[in-house]
Amino acid sequence: MLSVIIPTLNAGREMEHLLDILKRQELTVPYDETEAVEIIVADSESTDKTVEIAARYGAKIIPVCRAEYDHGGTRNLAWRQAKGDFIFFLTQDAVPVDEHYLQNFLDAFVEEDIVMISGRQIPKKDANPVERLTREFNYPKDSFVRDASAVATMGIKAYFFSDACAVYRRSFLEEMGGFENPIPTNEDMLMAARALKKGYKVGYCAAAQVYHSHNFTLKQQYKRNFDVAAFMEMYRDEICSEGTTGEGIRMVLYTEKQLFLHGHFGSMFRCMFESGAKFLGNRAGRKYRFMTAEQILKKTSNPGYWRKNGV
Repeated sequence: MLSVIIPTLNAGREMEHLLDILKRQELTVPYDETEAVEIIVADSESTDKTVEIAARYGAKIIPVCRAEYDHGGTRNLAWRQAKGDFIFFLTQDAVPVDEHYLQNFLDAFVEEDIVMISGRQIPKKDANPVERLTREFNYPKDSFVRDASAVATMGIKAYFFSDACAVYRRSFLEEMGGFENPIPTNEDMLMAARALKKGYKVGYCAAAQVYHSHNFTLKQQYKRNFDVAAFMEMYRDEICSEGTTGEGIRMVLYTEKQLFLHGHFGSMFRCMFESGAKFLGNRAGRKYRFMTAEQILKKTSNPGYWRKNGV
């Protein structure tokens, strides 16, 4: 059996589209039976029709107290109640491109020591030019598999991984004791780092694609990068974070060049402002230990975590 887990909070109309495409997945033996795929929705007290829609599509509903939501803890709660040998994770706004999404992931497990694989994120129609190019930079057209040797040449990029669309071997999750919990963000990156350290391989399957993107404001970019940087500091002994600025600069240069070549001159200024917001958020997050509770809560995109665990 395969298990697909979707944490939700007021998923809205997109939820129906997501569940519909999951129900129409085409699988080969031994997963081509009617009941071979279970869908689990871990819902954080939605006030719209998310739960009603999920129930209509036969999903198993796991209630989550909104105040207790945690990136690692909620996923642990869900996968431990799942039956599948492979545990797929999707965010509520990541919609598979076609009916071969699950099978493309399964086909990528060509070696036993590949224990987790992420997919390609295609920007949605409403994505602005900067967001489109950012997705293109982070989610290339070619698949790959990385082992621990990649850290020496790629640094932090070797751990790049996203649970917005990903799959894990259940046996690996059990061996690792699940995701870190509590954790402010990037439970996926930390798991990738731990997998490589234990001698496993981490994959990226470009054929397994979802539509997923965000048009964040400058304030949202700042807050998200504050949390990521704080995470880096918390797990600096496990995450090789040297060279993060260099990777960011490479992405900015790539984005600015493409914007210029395509005549998106106004977006070039937006890219500069977004880059500045990310940089400032990152600088602030690195110094979270020296901040008051009030300062942290103004800067974070995840106040629930900090109220419960950090401040």
